Parts: sequence; structure tokens; C-alpha cells
Amino acid sequence: MGAGPEGAASSGQAPVVLAARLIEQPIEEELKESYLTYAMSVIVSRALPDVRDGLKPSQRRILVAMQDLGLTPTAATSKCAGIVGETMKRYHPHGDQAIYPTLVRMGQEWNTRYPLVDKQGNFGSIAGLPAAAMRYTEARLSAIAALMLEDLDKDTVDFVPTYDEKAQEPVVLPSKFPNLLANGSQGIAVGM
Repeated sequence: MGAGPEGAASSGQAPVVLAARLIEQPIEEELKESYLTYAMSVIVSRALPDVRDGLKPSQRRILVAMQDLGLTPTAATSKCAGIVGETMKRYHPHGDQAIYPTLVRMGQEWNTRYPLVDKQGNFGSIAGLPAAAMRYTEARLSAIAALMLEDLDKDTVDFVPTYDEKAQEPVVLPSKFPNLLANGSQGIAVGM
């Protein structure tokens, strides 16, 4: 047990002494415990879909950004680069390298039974060929995605602040479509 000074006050007064509780623990145990806690947090918050709407946060944020852009099933398609930029700007600041492949996958009918994105252009192939660059592809919401977003503005789900606290984003979508049952989900979760 010990206590030490935490720095002197700028007004020339004596330093404030705070008591600290020290716990001796082997570093191997602390690292294992801390890493497991962090890994579980990441898995639960990012890698696993929410059973209520069947979406991971990145997928949900893309669909909400598309709705914000007015990309309804009856609207004209819009460049995927713009969708990715809007998603990154408002909701998901993890870079376009994570967002665009997620957007593409939601439009590939060979990867999802009921696509959530209505695609235009080269979104890859069932043989594994990659999608064209986002500046060449376009998309809009599918009718099913619009159904999942319906009534979002009617206080039907909880909202939380976005990463920069400038706006709000839904915790889940109202989802009048059983997405997890119909489309399933896949992902990777490492840490256990």
C-alpha cells in the first residue's frame, strides 16, 4: 500500500496527496483478464448481430445513412462512394475499408437470401471476383430494408449518441422483417 503526490497545484499551494490501493497480481493473470474483458466487449458490440434486427452495427449504420440520403427503393441509385462517405462521416468512423465491403455484401444475392441493398454495377460474383471500386458502383435501399427502417422516426426504438455526439443513431431497427431468421448472419469473433 502506498500514496504519493499527484502534482503541485498551479497556484503555488502544496501538492495534493491521494491515497491509492495497489493490488499485487502476476502480469500474466492481469493481461489474460484484461484481454478477455476487452475481447468480449468487442465481440458483443461489433462482431455479433443483434437478434432483434439481425444486424451488426456497421450494417445498421449503412442502412440508416442510406435512409438519411433518401435512397428509398423508388429513388434513383446513388454512388456507393457517397454512401460510404456519409456513413463514415455520421455514424461509423472506422474507414471506408470496413464500410464498402459490408455494403457490397448486403447487395449480393448469393450471400444473402433477401438483399438489403438494391445494387447497380459490378458487386462481385459468386465465383469470388471482387466488386468494382466504390466510385463505379451505385446502390439504394431494397424494399425489405425499407420495411426494416419503417417507423424509425416514430420513437419505436431507443437511440444513442453517435461517436462524435453530434447526432443520434438507433440501437436497433424497428424491423418488421425477421432478418436474422431469413438471412442469417456470419462473422468472425476472436478472443476466447
